[in-house]
Amino acid sequence: MRKHISKSSQTNEKVNAKNWWGTILRLWSYLSSNKKYLLLVLLMVMLSSAFSLLGPFLVGMAIDDFIVSSDPAGFIPLLIGLGLLYFLNSAAIWFQNYWMIGIAQSTVYKLRNELFQHFHKIPISFFDRKQSGELMSRVTNDIENVSTTLNSSLIQIFSSLLILSGTICVMFWLSPLLTFITMLIIPIMFSGMKWITNRTGKLFKQTQSNLGMLNGYIEEIVSGQKIVKTFSQENRVTSEFLEKNNNLKATAYWAQTYSGFIPKLMNVLNNLSFAVIALVGGLFVLNGDITVGVIVIFTEYARQFTRPLNDLANQFNTLLSAVAGAERVFEILDETVEKDSNRAIDIQEVKGDIEFKNVSFSYDQKTPTLENISFKANRGDTIALVGPTGAGKTTIMNIIARFYHYNCGEVYIDDKEITSIKKESLRRQMGFVLQDPFLFQGTILENIRYGRLDASDQEVEEAAKMANAYSFIINLPNGFDTVLDHDGSGISQGQKQLLSIARAILSRPAILLLDEATSSIDTVTEIKIQQALEKLMKGRTCFVIAHRLNTIQNADQILVLKQGEIIEKGTHDSLLKEKGFYFNLYHTQLRNEAIS
Repeated sequence: MRKHISKSSQTNEKVNAKNWWGTILRLWSYLSSNKKYLLLVLLMVMLSSAFSLLGPFLVGMAIDDFIVSSDPAGFIPLLIGLGLLYFLNSAAIWFQNYWMIGIAQSTVYKLRNELFQHFHKIPISFFDRKQSGELMSRVTNDIENVSTTLNSSLIQIFSSLLILSGTICVMFWLSPLLTFITMLIIPIMFSGMKWITNRTGKLFKQTQSNLGMLNGYIEEIVSGQKIVKTFSQENRVTSEFLEKNNNLKATAYWAQTYSGFIPKLMNVLNNLSFAVIALVGGLFVLNGDITVGVIVIFTEYARQFTRPLNDLANQFNTLLSAVAGAERVFEILDETVEKDSNRAIDIQEVKGDIEFKNVSFSYDQKTPTLENISFKANRGDTIALVGPTGAGKTTIMNIIARFYHYNCGEVYIDDKEITSIKKESLRRQMGFVLQDPFLFQGTILENIRYGRLDASDQEVEEAAKMANAYSFIINLPNGFDTVLDHDGSGISQGQKQLLSIARAILSRPAILLLDEATSSIDTVTEIKIQQALEKLMKGRTCFVIAHRLNTIQNADQILVLKQGEIIEKGTHDSLLKEKGFYFNLYHTQLRNEAIS
């Protein structure tokens, strides 16, 4: 059937995700909060797609009605109309990109914000299993992949689908036979796509995983540079970095290589389709079945037919990477958060009576860390925990703070079972002074005030005086306004500990947990810290982990642990009289100190 374009006829007529669709639907739940702008984007995509389809049609009309017939009368108006059409097409594309960028940034903002907030709801046990650098990779790299895809790929995919559908309809209207010939490339295309995507999906997923591992390793080594240099391990860590970097390079290389086959395949098929259409269409023109303008339109539409397929293929790889990244983000968001029982209550004040009854605990549910631990601490008592490494001392602290939950037994605070108290409420009543004090980037004033954010400057200064930190602070160039770098670099370890104690003093805790607070400190600073701790511990229930037994001689009760069990308990004097494990441990330390 002859098709001829004339004025009269015109007047009358983007690792393969484990749960692909689940992840996409979940992303949509974030996107759908911007429905108004999504509708505007959809409208602009439809307009730009319609303009893209109309452009070749007007070019074919110009050829048949004005160029072939040598009729210049309506040629200029048509050219003006064509120019206006392309201008409107560009404007529609600009607006759709403008609005989609806003939607994408709003979406990843919510996602990143939700992920960061979720970090603070996940139990400590989760962070013990994960490298911080690997978690950082999910907040940055994985979410950035999602952002990139939302910015461009979604529009491109939807636009390509619209153009592809419209192109097929117009091609069938112009010439069903030529359309059928063009469609012959589709089975070839899908076979090639299936072969490629079966490989790229897994590779993109592994690439994201390797990138997270590499980030985690870099963060660990950069943080531990002093240890690396102290033990001259530069060559070893460089070798390990090269291994991880090579793993990332290999997976990224093959992912990009396989995905790079897609545009090459599409270009070959595009050129093949163009050649076939030119050959068969030329024969039709010679036979008078169609006009030259129709062939021009058809070849343009044939290109528009393969171009969306090419775009879809390219964006599919980006979508694969984004979905893999989104799934890694959702894996964190799906981690079980710390939850209080329905009967848990808020407490405004804690007296400090603590009792363990037959408490047992295991980190891996296989190897016991604590077995049948029972003891009682009265308010204001100082309980010292001693024993060899791995005996379970820190685990008892973790259970008191509810960082971990015991497997069996009971723990009471002020005659209330510990699980009946909300975690946040309980921890507000506790102060922590750890072996390795952590300080945030910011001023000394801000770091001390972290213990109680509503404290006045005067209260901060009083806490610093009680912690024996005031004298060194005021001698710094900017006093309390001195800005500390990350983790307090620029001041000594002992000064960091004094600031940590000042922070604990400011929090006014009823229960105090001290984990080797005086380890690796010089004698003079240790005396200052001990004096500060005595002020801090006064009137509070205190749990102290100490390897230097001379620092706990005044403890009300000493618990001697070994292999997760309490083998001895009592005061310093009573334990020495028993001449057991504690007696041997104490005198061994005395001999070692005398020798040194």
